[in-house]
Amino acid sequence: MANATPFTAFLLVSFLCISSYFSFSKAENTALPIVSGLSWTFYQKSCPKVESIVRKQLQKVFKEDISQAAALLRLHFHDCFVQGCDASVLLDGSASGPSEQDAPPNLTLRGFKIINDLRALVHKECGRVVSCADIAALAARDSVYLSGGPDYDVPLGRRDGLSFATRDATLQNLPPPFANADTILSSLATKNFDPTDVVALSGGHTIGISHCGSFTRRLYPTQDPTMDQTFAKNLRRVCPTENSTNTTVLDIRTPNKFDNKYYVDLMNRQGLFTSDQDLYTNGKTRSIVTSFAVNETLFFEKFVVAMVKMSQLSVLTGKTGEIRANCSVRNANNRSFLASVVEENATSEY
Repeated sequence: MANATPFTAFLLVSFLCISSYFSFSKAENTALPIVSGLSWTFYQKSCPKVESIVRKQLQKVFKEDISQAAALLRLHFHDCFVQGCDASVLLDGSASGPSEQDAPPNLTLRGFKIINDLRALVHKECGRVVSCADIAALAARDSVYLSGGPDYDVPLGRRDGLSFATRDATLQNLPPPFANADTILSSLATKNFDPTDVVALSGGHTIGISHCGSFTRRLYPTQDPTMDQTFAKNLRRVCPTENSTNTTVLDIRTPNKFDNKYYVDLMNRQGLFTSDQDLYTNGKTRSIVTSFAVNETLFFEKFVVAMVKMSQLSVLTGKTGEIRANCSVRNANNRSFLASVVEENATSEY
């Protein structure tokens, strides 16, 4: 802060001083509203160890490859924003048409095998009672927590969808990385997200990587003027042409840690996507970015609120949908596998 203007210094001190008002604990988020059919204790009797099973398995996975945390978080985002949190993004394509995975925004999704492995462990312990959609939601939460982010409760009770969304629906509901802030705000407003929710959810980019094709239009043929010169120079080394297929980290400061440094990147004009950097350029969201950059506790609190809200988008509950025996195939197409899993109820290592 040695070179800060008096007004800037005042703002920073003010934000830091009020951070105690935004304290967050895992227990507190259970006061957030949840939709009918979901519950904070949904599997308390039918599968009480489900959260422990998921977390312990992901601890092993992330010890080997921490990049999978970002992959699982992204998978949950791309599921929920298209047709709701019904695990439809996990379905493979069929003779009836290509799956959501085949749509352009989802071509680089990863983590499908991890979700199916978790499903097998959970079903081995409890039988076929936990949906793939709930497992994906828990995996996203643990990806955040095990990367250094907040721990929070997830409302459970989702059922799995019976069909996947069309290519057009997928494209319409997943704003591209070259979209500006106004476009993203308008798109997410249709799902009842306010600007604070939007900026908080964008903070998921504090972990993970991106392919060059998602941002090279900011470098070629001319450089985006909102991009820091040194940052752009380094990106051109990674992506020497418009058609480069290399990858780079989303957050240059702490790429594998879930923290608030993504917002610090934006304030330093080092956001990778247009959809990232424009959150700081745009007057509607700039102050929110600044508040998160100087107050990580506030970011964590608002991220949890937005994630719990997102995880309930158009969920299927009660007798709608199904609980898949295999997360990548609906039960009607997997009868022999379904029978074997329903009968399996051995005690797991957990």
